[in-house]
Amino acid sequence: MDSDCIPFKKTGYFSKLICDYIDENPALKPFYNRFGSIEDFKAQIDEKAAQFPPENREVLYNALQRQYAETVTSKKTLDNLKQLKEPITFTIVTGHQLNLFTGPLYFLYKIIATINLAAALKKKYPKFNFVPIYWMATEDHDFDEINYFNLKGKKIQWNKAASGAVGHLDTNGLEEVYEALSQELGIGKNAEALKTLFRKAYLEHKTLTEATRYLANALFGEQGLIIVDGDDSDLKRLLIPYAEKDIFEHLAHTEVFQTIQQLKGVEGDYTIQVNPREINYFYLRPGLRERIVKTDGGFAINDTDIRFTKEALLQELKKHPERFSPNVIARPLYQEVILPNLCYIGGGGEIAYWLELKAMFEAMRVPLPVLLVRNSALLVSSKQQRKLAKMNVSVSDLFARQHSFINKKIREISNIDIDFGPQKKHLEEQFANLYSLAEQTDPSFLGAVKAQEVKQKKGLEHLEKRLLKAQKRTLKDQVIRMTDLQNELFPGRSLQERNQNFSEMYLELGETMIPALIHALEPLKREFLILTY
Repeated sequence: MDSDCIPFKKTGYFSKLICDYIDENPALKPFYNRFGSIEDFKAQIDEKAAQFPPENREVLYNALQRQYAETVTSKKTLDNLKQLKEPITFTIVTGHQLNLFTGPLYFLYKIIATINLAAALKKKYPKFNFVPIYWMATEDHDFDEINYFNLKGKKIQWNKAASGAVGHLDTNGLEEVYEALSQELGIGKNAEALKTLFRKAYLEHKTLTEATRYLANALFGEQGLIIVDGDDSDLKRLLIPYAEKDIFEHLAHTEVFQTIQQLKGVEGDYTIQVNPREINYFYLRPGLRERIVKTDGGFAINDTDIRFTKEALLQELKKHPERFSPNVIARPLYQEVILPNLCYIGGGGEIAYWLELKAMFEAMRVPLPVLLVRNSALLVSSKQQRKLAKMNVSVSDLFARQHSFINKKIREISNIDIDFGPQKKHLEEQFANLYSLAEQTDPSFLGAVKAQEVKQKKGLEHLEKRLLKAQKRTLKDQVIRMTDLQNELFPGRSLQERNQNFSEMYLELGETMIPALIHALEPLKREFLILTY
């Protein structure tokens, strides 16, 4: 793949907070620990090594042995599992929902960035081991967010009545999805490979957790990826003291709320990603994942008749930690408690809420990991690139909103000049003289002069728009070709990676797709990538 790049801030698709973070705006320094240059990781290694209990490694290793009991793994994955017991081994983590058939394309980018960073750190610090981790969000309960994927402009959806943690869902009903996928994929070697992958993952496993583990392992097992399911009684037992501080002392709410106030005070008008709750845990049972809320008499499970006294809830936490499911605020802490982790790789929205957590981590005495914005990329086929060149359109042009993009290109290719900028400037100069004249004679006429200037400027703008519209009709064929190509590369007028499923590219690239992406994506490169295949 040929590679080019543009700054994140020039894409128009990322928040000011994330663009400022990527650019290392000093105003954001209080909200993270270390930024994430390759040199920063030595201090992160030292800090995590000093504060990660050896017994937690043993618990993690044993839990993963159970979780992988039915999974056929590569030698590299087996080696990485064994290395997790060693005090010189650390992890690089990304997390994602259990989206059907990986969901949007950026699922691959997150995991590849994790794999590539682990490899880069091993090269820089050969005395240590670095293991890439995919944290499955098995306890999420928003089924509507994960029950579909887009292929060739069509939504392929799993229609099922669902409640509780999505990882617990059985895979009944996915036969219909398989049939719809097969029909859309058509025939050919790559199409058959995708059908086989879906069938083995979803039709030969009982739960969505098992299916997703199989799928991620099939795609990335050869690179040594370790897949972690946090919905585990032994792993959650390590979380008990931190859950107590959250549920009974409201420590997380206090610290995160104060951090949010500080973020709001930073010059930059940042949007707050998530707000903490007084209690940041759900109660988890088969078919149920509801918030734990404080009541006058103790605690209750929201929208149920389940009630606890303080003593009973504490006893329930110690006896059944698996029934306590961390929310978006508490889950990052859980991850860092059970893993010897150095870095979390996430999308812009994820990094935005991680930036709210530093004070909470400090209060809980857990090191905050390095926060790295995942790779983002636009995949452009050679055929599409040739079309762009023929129309004298650059890929960077396509990031503009469609109206602005078309207007710009019409002005460029038109044989008449539809830029009234010089006329507007001349008008302003003329009115400057009129303002001076009114000032010298009767200042009460200034308002009338201003009104006349506004009227004439609007007249020019209206005429410019009409001429541009007429020229669009004249150049209709060029407009259609340009908009069609932009719509192909930015489906739904959104980033390709947030919309399309990997299978669409796999149909063209086949088994070379993932190795090519591994070669092209650079996790420490702070720019949006444009990859031509």
